[in-house]
Amino acid sequence: MADIDAPVLALTTGEPAGIGPELAVMLAAGTLLPVRVVAVGDPDLLAERAAMLGRKLELVALAPGDPVPAPCQGVLPVWPVALRAPSHPGLLDVANAGYVLETLDVAVTACGNGHAVGMVTAPLHKGVILDAGHVGFSGHTEYLRDRCSVDEVVMLLATDSALHAREPGWTSGGALRVALATTHLALREVSDAITGPRLERILRILHADLTRWFGLNKPRIAVCGLNPHAGEGGHLGREELDVIIPVLEALRGEGMALDGPLPADTLFTPRYLDGVDAVLAMYHDQGLPVLKYAGFGRAANITLGLPLVRTSVDHGTALDLAGQGLADSGSLEVAVRLAADMARRGGLL
Repeated sequence: MADIDAPVLALTTGEPAGIGPELAVMLAAGTLLPVRVVAVGDPDLLAERAAMLGRKLELVALAPGDPVPAPCQGVLPVWPVALRAPSHPGLLDVANAGYVLETLDVAVTACGNGHAVGMVTAPLHKGVILDAGHVGFSGHTEYLRDRCSVDEVVMLLATDSALHAREPGWTSGGALRVALATTHLALREVSDAITGPRLERILRILHADLTRWFGLNKPRIAVCGLNPHAGEGGHLGREELDVIIPVLEALRGEGMALDGPLPADTLFTPRYLDGVDAVLAMYHDQGLPVLKYAGFGRAANITLGLPLVRTSVDHGTALDLAGQGLADSGSLEVAVRLAADMARRGGLL
């Protein structure tokens, strides 16, 4: 039986020309989830995508704070946000950049007001938002950091088999959690961005939120080096000696369980991952290719360090698939289940 008391999650529908709107339609038409999901987006857009996919969908327009009905297959509650211009699958329009950002603002406000326990985000398109004049925009993670007025956040991706607290042998079967010390930066900027104070803040957030949201009493974190072979004793770069090692030693002195810095090319092997709860990679393409190889389409993106729960899919807008019924909602389902689990563990329910 559907639960009228199930938690409410806000689902932003992302770039309107991408697969986000149809993922929301597919979610509503699929297996009932243990949570009430409210889409944040344009109801007409969602109706159009449902028709394109041949899915029967009843849209229920609500305002944040209105009672949200119990989960029901084929029914999708919506907090309406109007498109700025008509949208067509696969065709970006800078006119709708403001629409995408407004959906995020609505979801953040709803979480802050207690109308939702967390938010799940469908993919947006960074380029079209930048082209629309939103200078400095670099993605959901950084936008939500600024919108929530926090100094630092951490991007963490997890495969579906690693969403729960530690169990014996949890690293088997492709289970993996990977956090990032830097996110959407050009590679030439990464070294300068990895400072001692920043790395310390990131490790403190990762440690605290693995405890709060994942129920790990003393999480063990493996830390990648920045350079090949973790710097080879300074012969291949000094970032490990000058920045990473001093931070790890100081935090170990406080009781944190930290391994490393370890060479990234061997860290992601069973020998090093056994008993590890998360890996901290130094930059985006150091850790995420491994995670996505292990579980692409069945993983979720989590933003740690926020005063709210935020999860997302592990993929982009897939403009080439939009409107064709070829999208896979698996990652979105993982993100929704994870957000509900995090809210329960974090005491938000």
